[in-house]
Amino acid sequence: MRDNRVVRTFRGAWSVAGLAAGVAGLATSYFVAMAMTLRDSPVVAVANLVVKLTPGWLAHYLIEQVGKLDKPLLLLGIFVVLALVFAWAGRLARRIWWAPALVYGVLTMIGAIAAREERGSSAVDVVPVAVGFVTWLVALSLLTEPLRRAELAAPAPAPAPAPAVPDVTAVDRLEPASVRADHTRRTFVIRAGILAVGAVVLGAAGRVVGRGRRHVEESRRLLRLTQVTEPAVPKGARIGLEGVTPWQTPNSRFYRIDTAIVVPAIEPKNWSLRIHGNVDREITLTYADLVDRRFTEAWVTLCCVSNEVGGDLIGNAWFSGVRVADLLREAGVHDDADAVLQTSDDGWTCGTPLTALTDDRNAMLAVAMNGTPLPLEHGFPARTVVPGLYGYVSACKWVVDYEVTNFADISAYWTDRGWGEKGPIKLASRIDVPRSGAEVPSGAVTFGGVAWAQHTGIEGVEFSVDGEDWTDAEIAAVTSTDDTWVQWKGVAELAEGDHTVRVRAIDKDGQVQTGVEQDVLPDGATGWHTLDFTCT
Repeated sequence: MRDNRVVRTFRGAWSVAGLAAGVAGLATSYFVAMAMTLRDSPVVAVANLVVKLTPGWLAHYLIEQVGKLDKPLLLLGIFVVLALVFAWAGRLARRIWWAPALVYGVLTMIGAIAAREERGSSAVDVVPVAVGFVTWLVALSLLTEPLRRAELAAPAPAPAPAPAVPDVTAVDRLEPASVRADHTRRTFVIRAGILAVGAVVLGAAGRVVGRGRRHVEESRRLLRLTQVTEPAVPKGARIGLEGVTPWQTPNSRFYRIDTAIVVPAIEPKNWSLRIHGNVDREITLTYADLVDRRFTEAWVTLCCVSNEVGGDLIGNAWFSGVRVADLLREAGVHDDADAVLQTSDDGWTCGTPLTALTDDRNAMLAVAMNGTPLPLEHGFPARTVVPGLYGYVSACKWVVDYEVTNFADISAYWTDRGWGEKGPIKLASRIDVPRSGAEVPSGAVTFGGVAWAQHTGIEGVEFSVDGEDWTDAEIAAVTSTDDTWVQWKGVAELAEGDHTVRVRAIDKDGQVQTGVEQDVLPDGATGWHTLDFTCT
């Protein structure tokens, strides 16, 4: 029988050993992935797989809660789960020496499946996962070997001494066990320390080796797109009211919704777009080909279908690129086609109505945003911009494939999850001034905000205070395009007390924004933006 005092001394060390071995395996797999210039580490590949398998209702819930699919939070959750699994594997090793191999095998299988699910993956993508598996086994063996040896060598406890006659022999027997415990503890701490330092070094080295992404940023910074012009806000587009959302949205503040855990980093020289499917001739367009073509530029307001009434998942920017209609004309689209399946470099897909890509709305394959090359997070080197459609059916970032096809023959990422097929942006408006819950001086109270009806245009905006009659608001000068939002403002005389205000828009076809409240699922929210405020 072993001495339970020795066993208890190292019981927690088994969990620590499992955790340390797990971290070492993650570090080596990350380093190998970066050394092989793979885009994603195994952990990121697993996170991408989680996003891909997330049911539509859950994805919508997460967007409602945090405004997007929160990638850092997802990665943190995966790391927490892994830490618990690693610690559990260490404890399993204490009872059944081969059990951790099964745990690591399951983790390796998940990592390998996730790596192969990545777009453009090959057999070599599972190499980092395999290296991590081997590291787990070796590291756990190194850490648990002294613990196992100490427990097996623990002597049986000496009989309790008689009250009057101390058992000197028992004390002598316990002394060597104590010495061995100290030796085991030192061995374990040294080995765990070496593994920890090694993991940190490999992680740092992986970041250095993975500087390819930084090189792409440098390539982007050095690009000189001679056809791209600086944005100039049209005269009269600003209403002149402090607190109203700026008419032009800076790149750094433009909303971002996508499913990429790690933003794809694509060298312009490595990018190409394939146009194929129901066409007379297949076209493969390189970046050099793209920027040598005649550019089109336009102010375009983009909106996410997840934008709730009064939400901020919307922005307006100056985009520069090549008309998609011209590219499709060159390919020779068949008369029976009605859709284009767009595919991103990260595997995300969307089905876009063919008519929206070929009519007069100036849909473009954009390479610049607000006068500079697209930011990486907004689709560099190229993305699709389609006025009048929600992003989930049109705004494919890092786009690499256009398949001309039919809606009946395709499925896409969000439509597979219960969202509508066509996705036209709905007539909407928002109140920016005053803010909800604000206190404002009584008397003449000024209201303001934005309204949009892409590819139709805004004819007017009305607001109502405390449920009274609708009052016409002033709208900023409507520019030559109907593909952007407009700013509005209005004034009402109000007494002290609590009040509510609501807003509705009217488009150029005479359609009045509906007050019927509808959730964002399946094809965009409806209703009048209403908020409370207090006059003092």
